Amino acid sequence: MNNITSEQILELRRQVLNKEFHKMNDRQREAVFSVNGPLLILAGAGSGKTTVLVNRIANIIKYGNAYGSRTVPGALSDEELSAVREYIDHDTALPQQVVDRLSVDPCLPWQILAITFTNKAAGELKNRLINMLGEAGNDIWASTFHSTCARMLRRDGEKLGYSSHFTIYDTDDSRRMMKECQKALDIDDKLLSCKSILSAISHAKDSMVLPEEFMKQAGSDNRLCLIAKAYKLYQTRLREADAMDFDDLICNAVLLLEKNQDVLDHYQNKFHYVMVDEYQDTNHAQYMLVKLLAQKSGNLCVVGDDDQSIYKFRGATIENILSFESTFPNTKVIRLEQNYRSTKNILNAANAVIENNAQRKGKTLWTNNKTGEQISVHTAFSEQDEADFIAKKVLSGVAEGRKYSDYAILYRMNSQSNILEKIFVKSGIPYRIIGGQRFYERKEIKDMIAYLSVINNPNDEIRLRRIINQPKRSIGDKTVAQATEIAAGLGESVFEVIRHADQYEPLKRTAPKLLQFAAIMQELIDASNDENTSLNELYHLILDKTDYIASLYTSENDDPQDRIDNINELASNLIKYEEENGKETSLAGFLEEVSLITDIDNFDEHSDSVVMMTIHSAKGLEFPVVFLPGFEDGIFPGMQAIYNPVEIEEERRLAYVAITRAKEELYIVNAESRMIFGSTSRNKPSRFIEEIPEELVERSRSREWKKPQPGTSLPTSAFEARAITMESARSFGPSSLIHSEPPVAQFKAGDCVSHKTFGKGMVLSASPMGNDTLLEIAFDKVGTKKLMANFARLQRA
Repeated sequence: MNNITSEQILELRRQVLNKEFHKMNDRQREAVFSVNGPLLILAGAGSGKTTVLVNRIANIIKYGNAYGSRTVPGALSDEELSAVREYIDHDTALPQQVVDRLSVDPCLPWQILAITFTNKAAGELKNRLINMLGEAGNDIWASTFHSTCARMLRRDGEKLGYSSHFTIYDTDDSRRMMKECQKALDIDDKLLSCKSILSAISHAKDSMVLPEEFMKQAGSDNRLCLIAKAYKLYQTRLREADAMDFDDLICNAVLLLEKNQDVLDHYQNKFHYVMVDEYQDTNHAQYMLVKLLAQKSGNLCVVGDDDQSIYKFRGATIENILSFESTFPNTKVIRLEQNYRSTKNILNAANAVIENNAQRKGKTLWTNNKTGEQISVHTAFSEQDEADFIAKKVLSGVAEGRKYSDYAILYRMNSQSNILEKIFVKSGIPYRIIGGQRFYERKEIKDMIAYLSVINNPNDEIRLRRIINQPKRSIGDKTVAQATEIAAGLGESVFEVIRHADQYEPLKRTAPKLLQFAAIMQELIDASNDENTSLNELYHLILDKTDYIASLYTSENDDPQDRIDNINELASNLIKYEEENGKETSLAGFLEEVSLITDIDNFDEHSDSVVMMTIHSAKGLEFPVVFLPGFEDGIFPGMQAIYNPVEIEEERRLAYVAITRAKEELYIVNAESRMIFGSTSRNKPSRFIEEIPEELVERSRSREWKKPQPGTSLPTSAFEARAITMESARSFGPSSLIHSEPPVAQFKAGDCVSHKTFGKGMVLSASPMGNDTLLEIAFDKVGTKKLMANFARLQRA
């Protein structure tokens, strides 16, 4: 037996742990080895916070608190000691037996809860944990706030009066229900809109203010009193439908834990470690949930960046992260400031902008990456010219070897994408918009999801109303209203009334149709309860029994093929869900997964096309080249924020997020004049541009001012200025304003042409279109493309 001392064993153990986590920097390793007690990790943009989370969880499961503990594992055998030294010196595999001997209070995978904000982030976290830990990674609760709460409520929701099959309403469902509530309460949507009522209710739920308390707070304010009445009725209708909206998931989970000590004990005993990503984006209800779950163990680790708190409009409160140390005593704070994403110039620009905020914890990002290109700040003369500048840069970059997917255009408002789309279409540039109409928002998909939802939960009146006449069954709104009135009087669900329609005098005339519909639904419900019926089989049974696809061919609105393709794609999603979940597959589980999908979850980084999205949607993503159009006071920051110091700080954090999305090149663009919402404005360059040190910036303009010749008539209005710049953009305007380009060459079918990006090709057709010509060109390398001649910049080959 060896004569190794306890101190030597402790030192060897530290060497093993340092070896295992050697790829991380000092601050990251410190976070990984800080296991017990409250921990605040201030993780700057691109500082590897997901890597820290994954490795911290792996360390807790494999080694527990071994690094910081003085507990000695006892004498190591010669064989075990040899294995340790071989691992340290030669990187050989460490036997599990030795890992177990070195660990101190390791944690079981299912005793860890890791909460993120998006399904994409949760999926990435889970996949990386499985890669590190094997199948044990599957047992870790790694999910979004909403998924975590939905899982708790499926288990114990009956304590709040909900079944385990409750429906989760999306925004459209909530809107439909609120409009019914407004109608019942005689609230005119023109005086108090459905959107503003739902927004107020959402903020109330974020703050854990229930309808009774909201009514008290409303006092004598007539508007708030109407919202309070709508809130109360809305919640009553939701409960009757056995449904919850997104905000209810969090709010009800907190109520479940607060009102039921046995449930609280269960989860507090279950979760020994709670970790929360993007903590700066939490609202009060989420804070309450996290506090309750971590109260017993005290092992709460939150990762966030106060400089990236940009969701105040959704109820997020930056105070949660700013006050973390005072809320949770003895908190250890670790700052992750080394950035692995961006160049030095991009980081220095971001640091310079965010330093102007007063409400922050304070940190400075740095990197070992190269200095990189200067920040390109370009001033266009209009929004068309701004879009044209971006299109030229993209085409030029692709011609030099970049991919379209290297480029992202991030804007403050969705409306800014309009002109960019037009220019990109004319230039033949492939693009995707994240945040446009999503797959699950399409009518035919919402219809199919509604069928599945009613099968899962027949009490779901909103979804039942959607499908009762889809496809057309000659069941009118009046009949449904009568059934609803009877149901309310009896305290029954609408579906139960429809099932026995022939027993109610007001429904007898339409009873055959109602009974036929109810029989179809009951057959589908019975099939769903049969363990031998897969979700895919149930789905095709719906299509068969309802003749939904056949009904699309009788539609006069459009070609049904696109809708049928979407319906078939949903079948693919069901099959994938079943494959991924195996024995855990359930209809309720699939519907829950669908209801919690967000725009960013549909982001496919492997698709070779330029990405367009709002800056809010881009948080968490990164791109080699980023364009930031519309950097003008009045656009970004918005006019409402300019005179409000708190709002300006939020906007500045958004600018910080935008800048730090860029890895290699950053283009900040503003326009001298811009047509927006039907009127032309002339805005100053954004104050955020002026906050970037001049030595980091390379400025350019689409036109330079020249002293006018004597006698030159100058434009005196925005309209006249716009007319001149538009003419100039078409390359035949006044040369005193911009450098004019030669007229576009005329092309005809059969001409051989050359394009800077697409290479050589032949014109197949040339169709005059307004002041331009639509060319269809067969390129040798990229196939056939349609381009507008004025934008294509073609040369004869």
